[in-house]
Amino acid sequence: MKPVLLTLALLAVACGSGEPEPAPLDTRNEQCASCRMAVSSAVFASQLVAPGELPRFFDDLGCLGDYLKAGKAPPGATAFVADHRTKAWVRADGAVYTRVPGLETPMGSHVIAHADGASRDQDADAREGTPVAATELFGPAGPPIGGGR
Repeated sequence: MKPVLLTLALLAVACGSGEPEPAPLDTRNEQCASCRMAVSSAVFASQLVAPGELPRFFDDLGCLGDYLKAGKAPPGATAFVADHRTKAWVRADGAVYTRVPGLETPMGSHVIAHADGASRDQDADAREGTPVAATELFGPAGPPIGGGR
């Protein structure tokens, strides 16, 4: 799909009503909204989707956390994270997080996300890790879930 058509499609989705949807990740062209590094690995990626705006992608959960803790989330944003095992986008408020000190992540947070405990239990990379609370990663309010939070 040509970049102009992709942009128009994303804007149409963002302006639509209903539940926010994650945008597809183009690992060849996306740049982290926090550190400006390439978002080159879908298993560590995350994104913020806000009404009327293009999605903001992040290469590491630590970058998303820094961005949110700095209060930079646009109004009405919803955070999505990639399940480390399946690469599927899941809402960040429902995901489970694991810190794996021996696992290299793009910016060194060593944190990975999974849709649920079952997905984490099936991921060999997560076996040596310890659970991390969403509030530790994203701040006391947790990840944004739309509606101005």
